[in-house]
Amino acid sequence: MNNVSPQAPIPFIARCDAAQCELWLTALRLAMPDENIVAFATLDADARAACKLAIVANPDPAEVAQLPQLEWVHSVWAGVEKMVAELGDSGLQIVRLVDPQLAATMAEAVLAWSLYLHRDMPAYARLQQTGQWQQLDYVRPQNRTVSLLGLGALGDAAARQLLNAGFKVCGWSRQLKNIPGVATFAGDEGLQAMLQQTDILVCLLPLTAQTRHLLNAERLSWLSQDATLINFARGPIIDDEALRAALDQGRLKHAVLDVFATEPLPSDAWQWPHPAVTVLPHISAPTDRETASAIVAGNIRAYRADGSIPPTVDLSRGY
Repeated sequence: MNNVSPQAPIPFIARCDAAQCELWLTALRLAMPDENIVAFATLDADARAACKLAIVANPDPAEVAQLPQLEWVHSVWAGVEKMVAELGDSGLQIVRLVDPQLAATMAEAVLAWSLYLHRDMPAYARLQQTGQWQQLDYVRPQNRTVSLLGLGALGDAAARQLLNAGFKVCGWSRQLKNIPGVATFAGDEGLQAMLQQTDILVCLLPLTAQTRHLLNAERLSWLSQDATLINFARGPIIDDEALRAALDQGRLKHAVLDVFATEPLPSDAWQWPHPAVTVLPHISAPTDRETASAIVAGNIRAYRADGSIPPTVDLSRGY
């Protein structure tokens, strides 16, 4: 049996506004009525000294450092690159959220915005602005290739949605994977081969040292003429200046951007007014508090029962 008392408080540590923190506390408490889930600020010195685990959402490292016995943290977010960068040398074990609902939500977004580009909605919006009644040529989805960068849980779910919609689907990952109906690629040569046949490119990769600026000027140039791009991953995976140049020069037809190097996107950022950019406020796959809390609760129950900790982040990879 684990030597952690079930009555020991579990702090919720997050950098969010008070209203958002309270919503998370409510959801977590409903999912774990036998646990004492508290805001970090309410812990006294004795309680902080007793904490072995914490539930976190982009936690302040200074607050984490005030828990001397902390062994592991459970994030309520799937993306943990910022936390890994800030806490990676602390010795803490970091558990990221793995939620099937998140994958389903992301797959829905990938399909929706792929259809937006497939049916050329940006072009129709421009025609409306100038009062032009013009019908554009229709392309069947069977003649359109949607390529996914990243074939983890999110990419796998997105691929299935795209296949069901009739698209040709390709996917790239660090190591070659096998997904029925999907043409899969791996490595640098595989990336070039995939991009050269891509009509719509969807980025779902985690941000790591290896993926930062993965889509640079050279790799963007591998995309076919009039290709479009969707970034639902992290802003720095794409070199912003290279992307801007490709859009300005018409080598890339349109980009749907949900993530940026700086968020919220500054009001003077070039993406806002650019005619070939659709700006979204990081909404492609919001975490579902109810399902996330249930998953965290299940993992903590297992920890209380036998000391088992869910699979943790590989700090060398960053996810």
